[in-house]
Amino acid sequence: MTRLPMSCHLAAACALAVAALAAGLAPAPLPAQQAERFDLLITGGRVLDGAGNPWFRADIGVRDGRIVAVGRLVGAGADEVIDAGGLYVAPGFIDIHSHADDGSARIGRNTIRTDSLHRKAAPNVVSQGVTTVVVNQDGRSPWPIAEQRRLLERQGVGPNVMLMVGHGTVRRLVMEDDFRRPATPEEVERMRALVRQALEEGAVGISAGLEYVPGRWSTTDELVALVSELAPYDGVYISHERSEGADPMWYWPSQDPPGPPTLQDAVLETIEIGRRTGVRVVASHIKAKGAHFWGSSLSAIQLIERARAEGVRVWADQYPYATSGSDGNTVLIPRWALRDLEARRPGEGRPPGTIFRLAMADPEKEAMIRRDIAHEIRRRGGADRVLIMDYPDSTWVGKTLQDFAEARDLDPVDAAITLQLEGDPERPGGGRMRGFSMSELDVENYAARPWVATASDGGIAVETDGPVHPRYYGTFPRKIRRYAIEREVLSVEDAIRAQTSLPARILGLRDRGEIREGTWADLVIFDLETIRDRATFFEPHQHAEGIVHVLVNGSFVVRDGEILYTLPGKVIASRKGGPPMVSEEGG
Repeated sequence: MTRLPMSCHLAAACALAVAALAAGLAPAPLPAQQAERFDLLITGGRVLDGAGNPWFRADIGVRDGRIVAVGRLVGAGADEVIDAGGLYVAPGFIDIHSHADDGSARIGRNTIRTDSLHRKAAPNVVSQGVTTVVVNQDGRSPWPIAEQRRLLERQGVGPNVMLMVGHGTVRRLVMEDDFRRPATPEEVERMRALVRQALEEGAVGISAGLEYVPGRWSTTDELVALVSELAPYDGVYISHERSEGADPMWYWPSQDPPGPPTLQDAVLETIEIGRRTGVRVVASHIKAKGAHFWGSSLSAIQLIERARAEGVRVWADQYPYATSGSDGNTVLIPRWALRDLEARRPGEGRPPGTIFRLAMADPEKEAMIRRDIAHEIRRRGGADRVLIMDYPDSTWVGKTLQDFAEARDLDPVDAAITLQLEGDPERPGGGRMRGFSMSELDVENYAARPWVATASDGGIAVETDGPVHPRYYGTFPRKIRRYAIEREVLSVEDAIRAQTSLPARILGLRDRGEIREGTWADLVIFDLETIRDRATFFEPHQHAEGIVHVLVNGSFVVRDGEILYTLPGKVIASRKGGPPMVSEEGG
């Protein structure tokens, strides 16, 4: 049965709309008494309501930051009118996994907590059509949440912001430097108290970074205890899981015992946490890393779909690229072989190139290094999928490790060693490389699932910054252009749903993510013919095309394709997190 947009004020108007849709026509005009005056009237657009329905032509009336009417608003007046003829109107995109802020962000640089208008306006975010970001991911959050929230509300932000509390943060607060072990029952209770504090201060859930320090030493029971605190707050658990392939990123075969957690183990743990707590859980930026692990998305999908059929509230999110890593700095040499153990403080000691030469002079260490390099090349997609991005000898930039190996008549392991020995001695690996460690088949398998939301896993960036992943600028238009229009992995309607109503549902948002009366006017108006990502791996600081207007809470942040650097965003707190902590005039 066709789902209708909730756009009718009166039963008679609804009946007219039903008849019109049945006849393939636009909704009928509203009755005369409904011809109101609006702050903003968007006319003639093709509305994609976010729920996955086919587009319908309608006008949208906005007042006091909310959508108050959807239909043919004949005769309506407005302070401002936008003609959306030939364009599509969708709910603003919700980035469920964003690093626009977190506990590791450099204040004033790559965070929205800053006095810099060009960063707190989040230009690379809103230019994609993103109107809400969910921050403090991967278990990292500032502390206390109240202070972060107060600062954001005082200074103003471009998009709306939702704050998570980091599992790693509360673990460090309780266990300090003694975290390389399971927590005691008493320590778990103290962590639970901190989680409750954060939720009272407005956090909407818990994020975990179980492949990182200190989360990798936690147990499932510890996580279940903490996640259970979310239930009274209708909170969500978003997890960077323990593994995203055959083994975690910290695993080196020369150093670590066999049998590390796999992607399937990690997915099963997330499912178990959801089953035991009843809380909504998310397997974040889900993937299948490593040439030897391609195709394993199918088994992860099967595990999640079986759990969902059993009633477990489990979802996933994904960025639509076949390569990971924020700055593309893939290092094939094991870190342990580059570390100066005699250095007293980080940043001191001998250059990595010098340490590496000394390690290679030891036959036993050399054998271990070669074994680990071979493992890392495979984990990064193979020698033909490791791209040289920056190197002292610029003739190799844009070539693959395989190209280098063949030109020098080396095997891939020796090629990686040579790049370090002949490259920049101050730089691990000798240069900067990017590994394309995922298969497009797995990316498409995940993108097609109706329970996979779109997420950037990107932060704040401006044109003067260094290398970043293109996802910082292009994630959401790319999902529409490449995977819906070009690859036809999913429909345009479902691509829009994956970045609007789906993340809203996962987050428990009832008044965002759809175009219907009563929702906040977070809107993106775009040209379906031209929408596309422009950011590349060598030129990442390029804004997307086709995004014409973007509104946050009824105010423009992008107009006629121009970023306005306005700050209409709000901090969206948990339902028990209370009203704004400072007045809305305070910033």
